[in-house]
Amino acid sequence: SVEMARELALTWSDAAAKLAAKFWPGPLTLVLPKQPQIPGIVTAGLDTVGLRIPAHPVALELIRAAGVPIAAPSANRFMQLSPTTAQHVRAAFGENFPVLDGGPCTVGIESTVVRIAGHEIKLLRPGGISRAQIENALGKPILSADQIEGDAAHPSPGMHARHYSPRTPLFLVRDPKDLPPGLGAYVWHSKFSLLPGVHMSNHPAEYAARIYDVLHQLDAEGWAWIAVELPPDEAPWEAVLDRLHRAGSS
Repeated sequence: SVEMARELALTWSDAAAKLAAKFWPGPLTLVLPKQPQIPGIVTAGLDTVGLRIPAHPVALELIRAAGVPIAAPSANRFMQLSPTTAQHVRAAFGENFPVLDGGPCTVGIESTVVRIAGHEIKLLRPGGISRAQIENALGKPILSADQIEGDAAHPSPGMHARHYSPRTPLFLVRDPKDLPPGLGAYVWHSKFSLLPGVHMSNHPAEYAARIYDVLHQLDAEGWAWIAVELPPDEAPWEAVLDRLHRAGSS
């Protein structure tokens, strides 16, 4: 509940209240100053905490059964592909790894992360809720995240330059002539749809819901490389482009 979340935040601003009312339960994480009872191991020693109310009934029932807020990292190995099915988790951690299976993820990519510090509001990670939706709810523009340098603790997951990556080398291309040599797998969304490979939707939300599953499948097939046609550099594609650029970073 919002009441449980408010007990964990040192401050709860009007902006936090507006975003929680508009997008919770749902794929929005609010990074806020934390109450002192939250242990540093949960927040990488930072004085802020990421709070979210999931929309999935199994996740909500787990929180109710626990009776306390749950500190939950992503169920993937560091910097590797995010899982969108229980089998993705088992493939990463082993068949004997306990998994609470609520079915395939519907949004596909991770939550949007917004940090609220006083009057400053920053988008730390684009995700299932768009920047435009956040700004419309607040009635004003928000800032973009600063580049994180060195080994400093990140204020949000997913801020490493390389992240969400398959084990197979991943290349981002805009034209077939840019494909690397050898046998690889192609992921197109519209422009080169006549070429062999995986044809993705040209709708950002549908693309986002499927991209990790496609990359998991291709990663398991033993190709020399995976090439992904870059979607348009437009606002509706911000979260998808963020994931692809990090997945293809060397």
